[in-house]
Formats: sequence, C-alpha cells, structure tokens
Amino acid sequence: MSLDAIRQQPGVAAQPPAETTGFVFNHTMLRVKDIRASLDFYTRVLGFQLIDHRDFPEAEFSLYFLALLPAGTRIPAGDEERRLWMAGIPGVLELTHNHGTENQDGKVYHDGNSDPRGFGHICVSVPDIEAACARFEQLDVPFQKRLTDGRMKNLAFIKDPDGYWVEIISNTQR
Repeated sequence: MSLDAIRQQPGVAAQPPAETTGFVFNHTMLRVKDIRASLDFYTRVLGFQLIDHRDFPEAEFSLYFLALLPAGTRIPAGDEERRLWMAGIPGVLELTHNHGTENQDGKVYHDGNSDPRGFGHICVSVPDIEAACARFEQLDVPFQKRLTDGRMKNLAFIKDPDGYWVEIISNTQR
C-alpha cells in the first residue's frame, strides 16, 4: 500500500498542525515489580543504557529512564542539562518502580495481553534477528513467539520479567 493510500485513513489529518512542530514522542512508561530484574533485562539482554534515575521517597516510587543509543552518544553529566537532552530524544523507556512491589507474591501488574486486553507491547529492531533470537534463547529469555512460530516468520516476541511483550524485528534487509 502506498504512503498516500495509508494517509487516506479516516481521521488522519492531511498535514500535521504547524503548532505541533518540534513535538517529540519521547517515552513510554512501564510499571515494574522488581527493578533489579527489570534493569538487568533491559540493560544486559536488550542493550539499553540507563540515562536517568529519580527517587521520590515520600511517594514511595522511583523512575528509571533507559534508551538505546548509538555508540559514542554523549549523555550530559549535569542533572538539568541531561533532563533537557533526554526530553528531546525519541524512544525513551521509563520504568516505574513502586517501592515494596518486589516483595509481593505473584504478578503485580497487568501486561495488557490477557482479558481485558489493553496495552500490547513495545518493539526493538535489531540488525540480525536470527542472532538476536539465538542469544535470547541462550540467555533463557522467555518467548511469547519464536521466529519459527506461526505464519509471521520475520518477527519474534520475548517477555520481560513482568511479562510485558517485546516485539523483535529486523532493521536491515536480508
């Protein structure tokens, strides 16, 4: 389907309003039960970098901001400069840890993929999907869908420690 045909969908504005120039889709927030397990998954398994951390002890929660950054990206060291820089980059993942949830039994948060359905997944694109999936297998990462499952052989879904789905797609041509 051509881009022109795609943009003819009902409800799609013909042009973005001029007032939205400079808007950036900045981040998605996930609530996580065990911040150590989640930080390990997103940094060691998927390669995100922790770019900011904010504690709110009086409200009993902490925020952790992560991003997949090109090699050599300079992350500002100062709080104010880093927060302004971070607000201007796309694709940030915010993990929210409500203190004490790590001590609760069972699942704490709904992943959106069982009834009632809602939130679905986030997506990470990789240069070599077969190698990435083989690595996930080696690391014992749980899969929702392997490359060999179903009709769509060009994507996989893995699960983070809270059961949130992470779609894995290729960002290169084969």
